[in-house]
Amino acid sequence: MMLLHDFYQFAIAPFQEFAFMRRALVATLALALSSAPLGVMLTLRRMSLFGEALSHAVLPGVAAGFIFFGLSLPALSIGGFLAGVIVVALAGWISRHTELKEDASLAAVYVVALALGVIMISGHGTQLDLLHILFGNVLGVDTEGLLLVAGVSSLSVLLMAGLYRGLLLESFDPSYLAASGGRNTVYQQLFLMLVVLNLVASFQTLGTLMAVGLMMLPAVSARLWHDTLPAQLVNSAVQAALAGYAGLMLSYYASVPSGPVIIVCAGGFYFLSLIFAPRGWLPRILRRPHLRA
Repeated sequence: MMLLHDFYQFAIAPFQEFAFMRRALVATLALALSSAPLGVMLTLRRMSLFGEALSHAVLPGVAAGFIFFGLSLPALSIGGFLAGVIVVALAGWISRHTELKEDASLAAVYVVALALGVIMISGHGTQLDLLHILFGNVLGVDTEGLLLVAGVSSLSVLLMAGLYRGLLLESFDPSYLAASGGRNTVYQQLFLMLVVLNLVASFQTLGTLMAVGLMMLPAVSARLWHDTLPAQLVNSAVQAALAGYAGLMLSYYASVPSGPVIIVCAGGFYFLSLIFAPRGWLPRILRRPHLRA
């Protein structure tokens, strides 16, 4: 009985006693349900670094919203979304009208966008404002922010479920999708919009520099555990949720920033997967004597 009481006090009581902890947990779990599966889809398309680029590319829009409206969540979110869309469109235009591939053009554009965003915030805000936007504050999520995250997560999950077959074909065999009457560009643009939306929803909790961590680390880890896409999608969401819970607990008890700790926990699951997952290091070592025999 004492053991159960101690477990409750350690693992559950902080969320029962403090509203900010409950809001932070719900926001993190909502992001885990949508961001991590999107990360799996990005890895299937060999676009793992695309999410990293987009997470930085939204900064000028967030900075513009901050300059004109202060720390207004709707303004920051709309600005970030528009900036992400503009960067994607500009990178696509450059790749279509020059010899540069889309990844190279995106790399060039997002670096400039990141630098521009930092300059804009530094010139019109305090160092605290800059740190808040770059690294987020999941413990400071209010009801408005929670509704935004929940709305984006719900929309993303519903669209991914409804467009699952088309997104899958567009990832693996776009020529077959086109031959069967599907519109590759429509699926691609919808998918990229979902990625931008989730990164914008993540910036308040994890910041623009950390948002991609909850999207990509569980996704990469899940691929080490499973061969099938549905299993990878579920595994990635579970890993992201566990990383969010563990990060909040460590942040609460150790008094350290919550956003970076959540990403460190996701990184810890990734390194454990590298060692123990069926496609990881240890199973490969154990299988070698059998293969030699």
